[in-house]
Amino acid sequence: MLLKNKNAVIYGAGGSIGGAVARAFAREGAKVHLAGRTLESLEEVAEKIRSAGGVAESSQVDAIDETAVDQYADAVAASAGGIDVSFNLISVEDVQGTPLAEMSLEDFERPVMTAVKTQFLTSRAAARHMIRQGSGVILFFGGYGDPLPDYYLGGFQVALNAIESLRRQLASELGPRGIRAVTLQTGGVPETIPESFDGREVITESIVGLTMLKRAATLDDVGNVAAFAASDHARTMTATALNISCGAIVD
Repeated sequence: MLLKNKNAVIYGAGGSIGGAVARAFAREGAKVHLAGRTLESLEEVAEKIRSAGGVAESSQVDAIDETAVDQYADAVAASAGGIDVSFNLISVEDVQGTPLAEMSLEDFERPVMTAVKTQFLTSRAAARHMIRQGSGVILFFGGYGDPLPDYYLGGFQVALNAIESLRRQLASELGPRGIRAVTLQTGGVPETIPESFDGREVITESIVGLTMLKRAATLDDVGNVAAFAASDHARTMTATALNISCGAIVD
């Protein structure tokens, strides 16, 4: 097992990507600590993990609340003996489909401010415990890249680039303390698009059409790569992104 005896904290674990990563971590032996605003969705993920023989605990946490994040990380570290992996996958409430020239300041800045704030808070909270133990992995999701042609991403792509800057700085500062910072870089995961969304088919075709493999990453793909990135098999990897875009993004 890649993550045997590891303690992993996953913010936004009730979502599709967070849930997939949580299940992959648990399958690889980690004890997963699921955090999010909606306890019901977290428990659904936790039950699937437990039914498969894994270990999962759920907690209601607002990942943009400084006090809540610090208290939660402290509680996990105290009860579990430390934090080995931290992954933040919460929604940043972005508005897409509207040209920047027509977008309100509020809609533009919301994902940027939310993403930077929550990633800083959860990374800082985990890092404080990882520094004491001399090891740890902080994972990010999204990455940088060119905007989708003929589609309006609003402040979302700006938010991703800001997170990448934060990741680089964390990797530089925390590397000497044995802590890695890595991004899972994707060109989009169609499974995360609600079936009720009118433009689902068009966006899916756009994502797939830009890839070299003529398919997009699945939720299982994301979970599998996340488990590898968090494991000691990837211990030489930091300050970088693992490209899981199926060739949509060329390094």
